Amino acid sequence: MNQTTEFDAIVIGSGITGGWAAKELTEKGLKVLILERGKPLEHQKGYVHEFTPPWQAPEQGLPDRELDAREYEIQSRIERGAFSWANRQYWINDRQNPYEQVKPFRWHRTDVLGGRSLTWGRQSYRWGPDDFLQNQRDGHGNDWPIRYADLEPWYTHVEKFIGVSGAPEGLENFPDGHYLPPFEMTALEKHLKRTVESKWTDRRVTIGRVANLTEALDGRGPCQRRAICNRGCSFGAYFSSLSSTLPAAQKTGLLTIRTDSVVEAIDVDPQTKKATGVRVIDAKSGERLRFGAKVIFLNASTYGTLQILLQSKSALHPNGIGNHSDVLGRYLVDHAGVGAFAEIPGFDDRNYSGRRPTGILVPRFRNVGRQDADADFTRGYGYQGGAMRDDWTNTAAQTDGFGAEMKHQIARPGKWIAFLGAFCEQLPQKDNRVVLNENKRGGFGLPQLSFDVAYGENERRMKLDAAKQAEQMLVAAGAKHVVTIPVRAIPGVSIHEMGGARMGRDPAESVLNAHNQVHGVPNLFVTDGAAMASSGTVNPSLTYMALTARAADYAVAQLKAGAL
Repeated sequence: MNQTTEFDAIVIGSGITGGWAAKELTEKGLKVLILERGKPLEHQKGYVHEFTPPWQAPEQGLPDRELDAREYEIQSRIERGAFSWANRQYWINDRQNPYEQVKPFRWHRTDVLGGRSLTWGRQSYRWGPDDFLQNQRDGHGNDWPIRYADLEPWYTHVEKFIGVSGAPEGLENFPDGHYLPPFEMTALEKHLKRTVESKWTDRRVTIGRVANLTEALDGRGPCQRRAICNRGCSFGAYFSSLSSTLPAAQKTGLLTIRTDSVVEAIDVDPQTKKATGVRVIDAKSGERLRFGAKVIFLNASTYGTLQILLQSKSALHPNGIGNHSDVLGRYLVDHAGVGAFAEIPGFDDRNYSGRRPTGILVPRFRNVGRQDADADFTRGYGYQGGAMRDDWTNTAAQTDGFGAEMKHQIARPGKWIAFLGAFCEQLPQKDNRVVLNENKRGGFGLPQLSFDVAYGENERRMKLDAAKQAEQMLVAAGAKHVVTIPVRAIPGVSIHEMGGARMGRDPAESVLNAHNQVHGVPNLFVTDGAAMASSGTVNPSLTYMALTARAADYAVAQLKAGAL
């Protein structure tokens, strides 16, 4: 160790939660260091292919299968086209950074400043009161040490800053928030909404609540509806660390960012039992460095965070920080899924303009507040989807012949297709876990993570029900034939990675307390997906951000009071 630099706070990770931690801590007067394992990336200038037209794309925009198979075997399989020639440089190299799969598991990782805030789907939903109560009610998982009321003001705080477009619905367990004007539904989506809500009084169809601006906000421009969000957005129209939280932190003059910094371990003083600093491997030089701080926020993304905690072994924490009773790394949860597609006739005279950055959502309606008599599973699911016309690529594939007739056909709008994809809650199970494999080394000589995670019988039954209900809704809207397919069938595919360092009241059953402090290490906070005690049915990122802002406020108050 040949360098020590002291800060008030260290934030490990620069993604959605790391950016928020840096913003909140610097704005409250702390001198903050961000440690990011990935490469540097500058907002706007770093989005090298943002404006590259299709006719200038390498290989005509087709995948480089040989390169992707060799270097990006896992990352290139990500759903929804989030990985492409235009943003390959954001994603981690799988060959250089392997991990072990006891059962099939997808670990999608970025490798740049800003992390997955550059590539996320931006769906931004508050969890409802039931989401924080269900573990206690049905006995699956440990009881959350907080309730919706604890996060409600922090949800508002986050929404006002990031900018979320959406529509209020007045549902108790799908809480409304602070919204910019919503994007418009297509004609078929409006028809689906009318049909579903008239036939089923317990169901609602709404536009997706998304962190894309529909009007300018704090120097960020509105969404241009280009549907190339995963390349990066120079307009700042979608929320990312690079466009929003990191610039806000930098304005204070109190932020230092160090990229190419692979965290090896967090040090804990055996006398004070407080975290004292972070040991880092420089990704370029291999040099080992150490940085000290009074407060440490661990926001390396769920599995990166767990890896750091597991690697941080000492006499005081022989099995890793927070691993009091072999809880660390356990109870991993994600979202399972099933998709339903259908062609719906009768709307050929209707169209729409632009490429909207969100779809529709059907909030959970199964087992809400009580167990439905006809449900052979516990918990529930919601749907995300949309209804739009086929584009020219599908039309061309379905057109016979070549020449003038083909040109005529592909210039016309295609069929109307509706899609509903279920996000099924996964129950917290002790055996769904990740551990360090000390016998297999990955990047920088660190132990590989070994994943042993699977969906259970409850998730299987839930997916069957979700497929049936989706088919009924699409048929009610006029579909003649519905095709259901498995989606998110492999854990990790949803990228809604949660658990492993869950919050709780009892240190023997959890890693974190109600303020996201590691039990027994009061100045170490974990506020990314690792903190989650269950998965809910809606996207979790807004909850991560609210937890982070709340924990930062608490940490600064405790620091000023001399408690840390």
